[in-house]
Amino acid sequence: MINDKLPKIWYGGDYNPEQWDAEIWKEDERMFKLAGIDVATVNVFSWALNQPDEDTYNFSQLDETMDRLYKSGVYVCLATSTGAHPAWMARKYPDVTRVDVQGRKRKFGGRHNSCPNSPTYRKYSARMAGKLAERYKDHPGLVIWHISNEYGGYCYCDNCAAGFRNWLKERYGSLDTLNKAWNTRFWGHTFYDWEEIVPPSELSEEWNGNRTNFQGISLDYRRFMSHSLLECYRLEYEEIKKHTPNIPVTTNLMGFYPELNYFEWAKYMDIVSWDNYPSLDTPVSFTAMTHDLMRGLKGGDPFMLMEQTPSQQNWQPYNSLKRPGVMRLWSYQAVARGADTVLFFQLRRSIGACEKYHGAVIEHVGHEHTRVFRECAELGRELEQLGDTLLDARTEAKIGIVYDWENRWATELTSGPTIALNYVDEVHKYYDALFQMHVESDMISVEEDFGKYEIVIAPVMYMVKPGFAKKVEEFVAAGGTFVTTFFSGIVNENDLVTTGGYPGELRSVLGIWAEEIDALFPDQKNQIVMKQAWGELDGQFECGLLCDLIHSEGAEVLAEYGSDFYKGMPVLTVNNFGSGRAYYVASSPAPSFLQGFLANLCEEKGIKPLLDAPAGVEAARRVKDGKEFLFLLNHNADAAAVEIGTDSRKELLSGDTVSGTVTVPGRGVLILENAR
Repeated sequence: MINDKLPKIWYGGDYNPEQWDAEIWKEDERMFKLAGIDVATVNVFSWALNQPDEDTYNFSQLDETMDRLYKSGVYVCLATSTGAHPAWMARKYPDVTRVDVQGRKRKFGGRHNSCPNSPTYRKYSARMAGKLAERYKDHPGLVIWHISNEYGGYCYCDNCAAGFRNWLKERYGSLDTLNKAWNTRFWGHTFYDWEEIVPPSELSEEWNGNRTNFQGISLDYRRFMSHSLLECYRLEYEEIKKHTPNIPVTTNLMGFYPELNYFEWAKYMDIVSWDNYPSLDTPVSFTAMTHDLMRGLKGGDPFMLMEQTPSQQNWQPYNSLKRPGVMRLWSYQAVARGADTVLFFQLRRSIGACEKYHGAVIEHVGHEHTRVFRECAELGRELEQLGDTLLDARTEAKIGIVYDWENRWATELTSGPTIALNYVDEVHKYYDALFQMHVESDMISVEEDFGKYEIVIAPVMYMVKPGFAKKVEEFVAAGGTFVTTFFSGIVNENDLVTTGGYPGELRSVLGIWAEEIDALFPDQKNQIVMKQAWGELDGQFECGLLCDLIHSEGAEVLAEYGSDFYKGMPVLTVNNFGSGRAYYVASSPAPSFLQGFLANLCEEKGIKPLLDAPAGVEAARRVKDGKEFLFLLNHNADAAAVEIGTDSRKELLSGDTVSGTVTVPGRGVLILENAR
């Protein structure tokens, strides 16, 4: 439970009363009650209001907001307001604003424009967090802290350059070690003095986003920037904990956001929270995978859905409305996959600036007689009805899918073999295959305990960090099934190639070596030709993107390429290693292959689907106190019939007892409780 002051799934969202006059506040309170709102996130961007100059702090309006909300039955998620520094600070202390990747010094404006290595920003942001914590530590309405907002963005200023050099000294110890790690004898880059090292911007090593001359330098700068922003978060965290050690602290993450290593961040978060903004055409399984990643950041702990829109975004190319029922459906998708809150951005629509067309519970018309408000109020009633039934429930997946931010950085920075390689997409292909089969999986880090799982899948594990290969070997030797793919085991943590044959340190457990890697054009395909039928796999299947030309070193060849000069070479292998098995998929296969392949592995390990359901119906499960809660989420517009078995189950939203075949309405949800 996040905070026992509110033992239910929290419901509410971002609230900006400072943008409105007092007469509107009374109407807000009335409508919050109608909608069942019980948590408001406040003070997200109020730094300039709370601190009008260097020496003055004025919390009078925040005092009023905190008291007013609590008296009306609404608890507070209190933000520290440090996501946007005041104009006076940028004017008086220019070090607070960033220098972009093109070397341009920013002026005041926008948000997320604070240099993470600015002494000024660090001083005043930590001070603000401390003052807020000291002032509100005993306020009965405070249930959680929200530090800054959606951390992100890199800086390339002189302070960051100096900080980078200090970080490198700590990481490598000596220039000799650094020069070796970065392979600086290439293109005459040997460094003889730490001061010679500069950030890899477009003035030095990088261009066009992730293009770089030196992968090792750029990779380390991404590590350093993630670390620098995390240090800013931790400074505020420590100030807050001095005054409120027992109130949880979070900051809102952004799913697969590329720039920060969230697995590292999660170690310093009391609970993970994130902002979910899929497009109308985002695959449902991708959103599910992102929820599962957020759950996986802290080893399966429940998380907070901190933001979603009740209706539409304003910043995407095409800001489609959520169709009737979709807001509720996607809210329950988050709950099904581990969320213990359903929060929105925003509770009332702003009337000016760039988010005035972003959806809200209370629209510009200002009353409750809207489709969006009616749907929000209905969801509020249901969450009140559910009470604490689902709180702290967890998942029990037997399959772990490895995702690693540093591996992503390395694959995106690499020069070749194809611009079409997208690490996240390749991970999603394996996740989606299991999702379509209604087989549970966890998204896990390279540091996770593999022993919890029967199967571990690590697509495109290009970077093998110290200890990872040994961990895989121990997992497989103990009876686990390991799967990895093309373009794996190529480099170490410094992006230096592991010589002696790909897949490097994974070569022993996989029983193969890769001689070459062929990059196919988008319209080119090869084939995976099964040597003999294996369960649901028979005949041939398309593959593309990259094709590793591999040789068996003891692994059994299950399938071969069907065309080109490497026709007949292995494309799918399995190696017996100790009591387990390790599979290598040497190309990027069609979905039909992956579903058959993973179905076979599940059959081998005795892993069963949650149930058999029609296409478009998502199944997910949470367990708690000897009970399981099966969520059926129908993403189709039409009703769907699902067979749930003969055991009677209670449907929590209707209160009905059901068994056999149940009907899930179009864009509807069933939550089925069953004793285990």
